[in-house]
Amino acid sequence: MKRQKRFEVLADRPVNQDGYVVEWPEVGLIAMGSPNDPVPSIKVENGKIVEMDGVSRENFDFIEQFIADYAIDIAVTQKAMAMDAAAIAKMLVDVNVPREEIVKLVGGLTPAKLAAVFNTMNVVEMMMAMQKMRARKIPSNQCHITNINDNPVLIAADGAEASLRGFDEMETTVAVVRYAPFNALALLIGSQAGRGGTLIQCSLEEATELQLGMRGITAYAETISVYGTENVFVDGDDTPWSKGFLASAYASRGLKMRFTSGTGAEVQMGYAEGKSMLYLEIRCIMVARGAGVQGLQNGSVSCVGVPAAVPSGIRAILAENLCAAMLDLEVASSNDQTFTHSDLRRTARTLMQFLPGTDFICSGYSGVPNYDNMFAGSNWDVDDYDDWNIIQRDLKVDGGLRPASEQEVIAVRNQAAKAIQAVFKEFGFPEITDAEVEAATYAHGSKDVPARNVVEDIKAAQEMMNRGITGIDVVKALAKHGFNDLATSVLNLLKQRISGDYLHTAAILDKEFNVISAVNSRNDYRGPGTGYQMSEERWNEIKAIKQAVNPADFDV
Repeated sequence: MKRQKRFEVLADRPVNQDGYVVEWPEVGLIAMGSPNDPVPSIKVENGKIVEMDGVSRENFDFIEQFIADYAIDIAVTQKAMAMDAAAIAKMLVDVNVPREEIVKLVGGLTPAKLAAVFNTMNVVEMMMAMQKMRARKIPSNQCHITNINDNPVLIAADGAEASLRGFDEMETTVAVVRYAPFNALALLIGSQAGRGGTLIQCSLEEATELQLGMRGITAYAETISVYGTENVFVDGDDTPWSKGFLASAYASRGLKMRFTSGTGAEVQMGYAEGKSMLYLEIRCIMVARGAGVQGLQNGSVSCVGVPAAVPSGIRAILAENLCAAMLDLEVASSNDQTFTHSDLRRTARTLMQFLPGTDFICSGYSGVPNYDNMFAGSNWDVDDYDDWNIIQRDLKVDGGLRPASEQEVIAVRNQAAKAIQAVFKEFGFPEITDAEVEAATYAHGSKDVPARNVVEDIKAAQEMMNRGITGIDVVKALAKHGFNDLATSVLNLLKQRISGDYLHTAAILDKEFNVISAVNSRNDYRGPGTGYQMSEERWNEIKAIKQAVNPADFDV
């Protein structure tokens, strides 16, 4: 067949390297509005929900039982459920209806009713609602710091640069599990070198992750997954109650934590029960609410390729983020998994959260080149820093980052590398050479730094755990070797573990270690001129890109 030339060109475009599928409701390959989704309903007897979304209590699965018992406000549910879904949607976009009123109302809705509300809304309306429903007034951002070799010197340097550039939270994980203590230690030191107050986590299996947190090496956790069908929960040897117990274990030790879920997980694991991806994700969000955690990392996360392949999939991702905000949870809205060959698609996917702002626009912007990202590659990485900063400048939108000069970056990377070198020396760990410090200071990624002795590092990492090294030991080591500012920052992080103030919803720390959360900086958006208003100082910071020509630099 003779090809039309334009179609030949289009066939080679990046967007046509992505995978797409026609909706298939029977297996759950439908983003929103599956014909198998239940019809909203509620029935309350003697202060207990006895029927929800067409299912009687004796037939509840354990997710429905948990939601009915812990996630729905009995006092308002009958009034809320009697309202028309479109009327609730109109309240969401009406600037005259305060956030607090909607949060109270939404507390009485069932999963099917929430899905019905989102089925009436387009993406612009959802973004309007998100601007009002975000828990914390100030939007923020989070990043990944990893590398394929688990090189602690590079992790420290990359963490320092990322915190300098404005990330309020950052997480690491490992290529080799036994490297985890060194990755966490390196990120702790690096994060405070860039800007004091940055919160860090190490994403691992839960026993080690909790142990590192209890020792003061990490400050928060978010990879505690919940699911929308009982079979997927059972596959993971979990229940909503076991996840709630784990959440309590973190909180009781002063560790900030949120759950993780995402549209498409149940399809990917083969147990979608013919329901829409959004309906099942709403069940996950309500489990998080019922468990009492601070918030949720959602937005499809590592399952993004599934909803992205079906019609309205990116719309469903925005809806799940909005749903979490409506249920008064901290929202880390993903944008952290590569899912497309198209720069236009990845930008469009992010703008849904970037423009209205979420508590954490990315729950994993790659603060390393994507070839070093052990979370499978992010939607954004270090090569996109200038694009992100200029988009902020173009639109006068606060996306959580700031331009940084080459001199600033070199300085903080070098300080972090020298600090981890000193701490390793103090603890008797394998030597970090001056050549490694120099390489990490100027590196783009792991291809630019010398290899370490992996066997010796892993032995020392295990020794770190066996010796019971804690955050206080890190403070002492930093102070002993002259890194007094760094030592003070790490100590201030540990103090937060005692006060517990950063266990409030959507909490972050500023560089003076003041807590900013949905308690003391609650979103009060009510239309133009209200809510978060970018300060002149912040706007000047965003505008100050190195690429801009300044007339003052020329003789006129």
